[in-house]
Amino acid sequence: MQQPERWAEGSAHAKTILLGEHAVVYGRPAIAFPVTSLTLVAHARSTDGGLSLDTPYHHGAVAGDDSLSSPREERLAEAALRHTLDHLGRQHHGVDVTVTGRIPAARGLGSSAAVASAIASAVARLEGVWLSYEERFELVQFVERIAHGTPSGLDAHATMAEGPIIFERGTARPLPHKGVPPLVVADTGVAGHTAAAVAGVRARRERDASGVDARLDAIAALVEGALDELRSRDYVGLGERMNACHSILSELGVSSPELDALVSAARNAGALGAKLTGGGQGGCIIALAPRATDVPELVAALSAAGATGAWPVTDKEAA
Repeated sequence: MQQPERWAEGSAHAKTILLGEHAVVYGRPAIAFPVTSLTLVAHARSTDGGLSLDTPYHHGAVAGDDSLSSPREERLAEAALRHTLDHLGRQHHGVDVTVTGRIPAARGLGSSAAVASAIASAVARLEGVWLSYEERFELVQFVERIAHGTPSGLDAHATMAEGPIIFERGTARPLPHKGVPPLVVADTGVAGHTAAAVAGVRARRERDASGVDARLDAIAALVEGALDELRSRDYVGLGERMNACHSILSELGVSSPELDALVSAARNAGALGAKLTGGGQGGCIIALAPRATDVPELVAALSAAGATGAWPVTDKEAA
C-alpha cells in the first residue's frame, strides 16, 4: 500500500460483442472487443465533506444506501463508490468523484461495468491501493449484480481488457490477434431490452429445445471459425460470419426494425458484415469495414442513416 493521495484517476472503456451473444448464456463461446474510442475517466479527490458524485448519470451527494427510487445509472455509480470504500475498510465520507466521458446506457456497451470499474480504480488509488485484476473484477461484479441480477462476467472482463477476449462458461482469456479489425459500432437510439430478449430466447427454448439449441450451436460454430479468420485477417470471411449470425439472432427474435435498418445501411455502405451486438431488441450494431481507411466513411453513412452515435471500435489505427 502506498500513501493516500489528494487526487487519483481510473479509467475503463466500453465493450462490444463481435459474435456469440445469447449463445454465451448457454455455455457457448463469445468474442468481445474493447471499444477504446468510448472511454470513461473517474477523477477522485479527498475532501472534508461527505461523499459526492458528478457523472453523466448523477450529480450531487451520495445516498447512504441503495435507494430503489433513484434512477438506475445513479444507483449503480453510488453503489460502486460505497462498495469500493467498504472493500478498502474506509468510512463513507471525504471523497468526491467526477466521471468524464460517456458510454450510452442500455445499449449493450457495458456502461454499468465501465462506470463501476473506473470509480473503483480511482477511489482505491486515492487511498493508496492499486487493486489487483481479481479485486477490481469482483467490485465490478457487485455492481453488475445490482444491474443485471446474475451477470455472466463478460462485461466486467471486457471493459477492463486491453484487447479482444474469448469468453466461455465464466472464464475470459486474451484472444491472440494481429491487430484490431476495422470495426464500427452504431447506436439505434433505442434502448436495448436485454432481460426481455434473454427471457424470450429461454421461452423459445422451452417450446423447441432442439430447434433453439441448433441455432445456438450454429452461433458457436461461427465463433470458432472467426478465430481463424481473425488470426489470418480474412475479413471477408469474418464479415460473412457476422451476417450469418445476425440472421440467426433474428430467427431467435432478438433483433428489431431499428437494428435491421442500420444493419442494412451498413451493408449498403460497403461493410463486409454487420449484425446486432449485445442483448438486442434495440441498442447497437457492429459493422466491419473493408479497410481501416473506410472507417470514417462507414461512420458517416451510419450517421446519415439515422444512428444517434457511431464510433470506431478502437481509437488507434485499425489493422
